[in-house]
Amino acid sequence: MLYTIENDQIRVQASSMGAELQSIVLKKDETEYLWQGDPSYWSGRAYNLFPICGRLWDGQYTYGGKTYEMRLHGFARKSEMELAHQEADRLVFRLKSDEKTLAMYPFRFELTITYALVGASLMISLKVVNRDDKTMIFAVGGHPGFNVPLGGEGEFTDCYLEFEQPGHLKAVAMSETCYATEHHVMLPLQDGKVMPLRHEMFDNDALLLTDMGRAVTLKSRKSGRQVRMEFPNMKYLGVWHAPRTEAPYVCIEPWTSLPALNGWVDELETKRDMEQLPQGEQYENTYVISIQ
Repeated sequence: MLYTIENDQIRVQASSMGAELQSIVLKKDETEYLWQGDPSYWSGRAYNLFPICGRLWDGQYTYGGKTYEMRLHGFARKSEMELAHQEADRLVFRLKSDEKTLAMYPFRFELTITYALVGASLMISLKVVNRDDKTMIFAVGGHPGFNVPLGGEGEFTDCYLEFEQPGHLKAVAMSETCYATEHHVMLPLQDGKVMPLRHEMFDNDALLLTDMGRAVTLKSRKSGRQVRMEFPNMKYLGVWHAPRTEAPYVCIEPWTSLPALNGWVDELETKRDMEQLPQGEQYENTYVISIQ
C-alpha cells in the first residue's frame, strides 16, 4: 500500500513494504528528488536497515551457539509493515517480531519508522523497543538514493558532496568481495570539503566513511538545487551507486554499524558497533533530508 503526506513545500510517498520511501517531490516545480528504482541499475529506492547494516559473511551469524541466516541489510526492508498512524504531514509504520522474524533473529521487538515533514525537510526516525527478556543486539540505518544530476540539469559529474567538517575523510577499506576490512584509507577533499562525484568512485562498491562530521549536502554546479542530510547520531556514512555502471543516482546512507569483516562469520555479541538494548527499554535514531 502506498501512502502520501505533504505540506505547502514538499510531497512524500512511502510504501507499507519495508516502510520504504517512494518519492520526495519539491512542489513548487514538481521535481522528483528520490531515485525511482530503475532495475537495470538498482530496483530499490530508500531501504530501511534493521537489524543489521551491510552484508554478513555467507549470509550468516551466530548467537548463543546457534547459526542464523539473514539477507543483506536485514529483513525490515522486505517486511510488510502496519500503518500505525497517519496525519497530513506524518506517517508511522510498525513492525513487530513474529515466528518468521524469530527464525532469522532471536529477539522479540517492536520497530517503528516515522516520517514527519517540517518545511522542505523530511525527518526520519527509527525507534526500537525491546520486548524480549534479554538484551537486544541490533543496528539501524537508511539507504535513500537521489537522482543525479539534480533536477536532470547537467551531468552526473556536475554534482558533488560538500562536507561540513574540513580536512580529509577516513573510509573503511573494503575487500574485493564487498566486505569490510580492519584497515582505513584517507580520501582527500577539494578545498578541504568537496568530493566531486565520479562513476568510477563506486567500482569497488560503497565508500564507507567515518570521521565525516554529522551532515553532508549533495549539490550541483549547474543549479541551486541541493539535498542536505543531517545524521547527528549515526557513526558511519555510506556513499554508493551500482558498481561499474554509469547509474544516474547516488545513495547517501547513514548507518550505526558496519558489514561483516571479509571472511569472518560474526558472533552477534561481539559484532562491531552494534547497539545493546536492555529488556523493556527503547532506542531511537533520527536523520533529516532537506531539499531545495
